[in-house]
Amino acid sequence: MPDITLIITISIIIVLSPFVSNITRVPIAVIEILLGVLGAYFGLLGKNEYFSIVAKVGFLFLMFIAGLEVNLKEFANMKRDFLVRAGIYFTTLYALAIIAYTIFNLSPIYIVILPIFSLGMIMALLKDYGKHQPWLNLALTIGIAGEVISIIAITILTGALTFGFGFKFIEALFMMGLFVVATITFFKFSKTMFWWFPELKQAIIPFQDQKDQDIRFSMALFFIMVALALWLKIDMVLGAFFAGIFLSSFFRHKTSLYDKLLSLCFGFFAPIFFVYVGSTLDLRTLFMPIVLKKALLIILLLVGMRLIASFIAFYGALKLKNTLLFALSDSMPLMFMVAVATIGMTANAISKLEYFSIILASMMDAIIIMTTVKIIFNFFEMKKKREQQKPPISRTA
Repeated sequence: MPDITLIITISIIIVLSPFVSNITRVPIAVIEILLGVLGAYFGLLGKNEYFSIVAKVGFLFLMFIAGLEVNLKEFANMKRDFLVRAGIYFTTLYALAIIAYTIFNLSPIYIVILPIFSLGMIMALLKDYGKHQPWLNLALTIGIAGEVISIIAITILTGALTFGFGFKFIEALFMMGLFVVATITFFKFSKTMFWWFPELKQAIIPFQDQKDQDIRFSMALFFIMVALALWLKIDMVLGAFFAGIFLSSFFRHKTSLYDKLLSLCFGFFAPIFFVYVGSTLDLRTLFMPIVLKKALLIILLLVGMRLIASFIAFYGALKLKNTLLFALSDSMPLMFMVAVATIGMTANAISKLEYFSIILASMMDAIIIMTTVKIIFNFFEMKKKREQQKPPISRTA
């Protein structure tokens, strides 16, 4: 009976979440976590091995989608000036994270959490404001690069938490490096093969596809890469991420595939992951003063660090409005914050209260920043319209 209740509750939450999100204007991931919290509070979502496994697959599928966002050709064609500014931005962020870790006596996990990036909320902003906005276009590019760095940081963190900093950790790093080198070699081999035999792409993922070969190949690639990472005893995140990059690099001709995978992820896998995260939280504990205080500190550090780094690296190119909006739009790493908190909690690297604080901060941050971006954007737009409506000053001789 508890299993039936669990399945029905998860199904209802997945169906209701978009409606609640539309009514409240709160990001759907936050709604899914909150409904998961309520489900657990009322005893509808209990501990279940299968629920945990599917949630883990959901998290890995999110990493797979993150890989799909990476366009290697765009990175190869980036201008030197941009690369220098991006380097300054990321270096400043990680330097500030280390300073914050030292000053506030935080857990080492915050060196990964505070500078982390996630494209989920940036994609939501793109739907509202469009890619033609310079601040949002930059946020997307930096966000993609930031996700790559974040994936590497998460992988190293997982190795450190699993093996410590002894020989096992060095061995894990070596295996990770070997996996990366092998993957790059496979990418180059595939590039050569597809150049000599372009019809291979059509054979694997044809344009006219009535047998869903694209989804079959994508899912097979996803699970094979995850299984390979598991066999090599490195973080499965890396396998899922590289599977996404491979698809993005060689099968962009099938544009509908991206939409299919996105729908599969955010229509099924991701909601289960977020509902599961919500089910691990205790509603009574979430509003304890110590949890709220820590959550507010995390939000202030997240936003403050990005504001400082953005003004140092990009103010000269973007000026006030665009720099401010860029900094805020990159300050909502909801999905990856939840992911790192889950990893830290599983490895006993953080306490339960710390875990609750990070999850609460990720939700509050998304709501506050989305609202703030809207207010600032509308303010500058109204200011621009007023200036355009001003009558020209007549000059008399």
